[in-house]
Amino acid sequence: MELYAIETGNLKLDGGAMFGVVPKSLWNKIYPADENNLCNLCMRALLIVKEDRKILIDCGMGDTMDSSLEKFYFLNGDDSLQKSLAEINISFEAITDVVFTHMHFDHCGGATRFNASKTGYEVSFPNAHFWSSKAQWDSIIKPNRREKPSFLKENIEPIEQSGMLSLIETDTELIEGIELKLFHGHTAGQIIPHIKYKNHTLVYVADMIPTAAHIPSSFVCGYDILPLLSIDEKDTFLANAVSQNYTLFFEHDIQLQCCSLQNTPKGVRMKEAYSLKDFMKMAE
Repeated sequence: MELYAIETGNLKLDGGAMFGVVPKSLWNKIYPADENNLCNLCMRALLIVKEDRKILIDCGMGDTMDSSLEKFYFLNGDDSLQKSLAEINISFEAITDVVFTHMHFDHCGGATRFNASKTGYEVSFPNAHFWSSKAQWDSIIKPNRREKPSFLKENIEPIEQSGMLSLIETDTELIEGIELKLFHGHTAGQIIPHIKYKNHTLVYVADMIPTAAHIPSSFVCGYDILPLLSIDEKDTFLANAVSQNYTLFFEHDIQLQCCSLQNTPKGVRMKEAYSLKDFMKMAE
């Protein structure tokens, strides 16, 4: 198995939205906002290459968003999905599977693109099988008022029409060593992939723990549809993560890629930060 961090670009979101009811005096010390109270966040995907499978977990926001919406997200940085895949000599056609943790635009938008005539949209990965959860798809069909702006038809319809979408209803083993586990606090049916790598476990924590600053169980996003459930889910997950020595892989933390955890008098906290490449070296 080979693992690659795929940087797809950065966006900025309001710090209060990212940390909910947690006072800025606490979170700003560990994930500083700019003068406009915006936090700069990456959109980091993960590519897993195992035998004949090339599995991409999330894929950033892509470039199909209408400019009237895009201006609110302050896109920045030189990274893109295309550039990052090209750097490791992986074509869009080579991707066999795309796992969506959930269908908010910053996680799934890269899976669709304009068609050749610019009159509509098509899937970016023509040979891929797409994976989401049924609970998430039900939320798309009948969205709540909080999430509706995050579900964009240009991201959803080409996937649905591809004939290559599978919906999971329970925790599911995608292939040996990759388990897709469901969580429901941030959004219904968020998939949190657990990857076995040489007797170590790497967890792509998506928006359950967007950054290392969100490790404390009470630090949950204002975007979460069920914040109290998010806290309960994190408590259970973090206890397992410490006991099983999981490594967390962050999708949105622009400062670091991975970390280990430890118990402290204040609860579970980060133990050591390192890159994905360092994780793979430590797992040897």
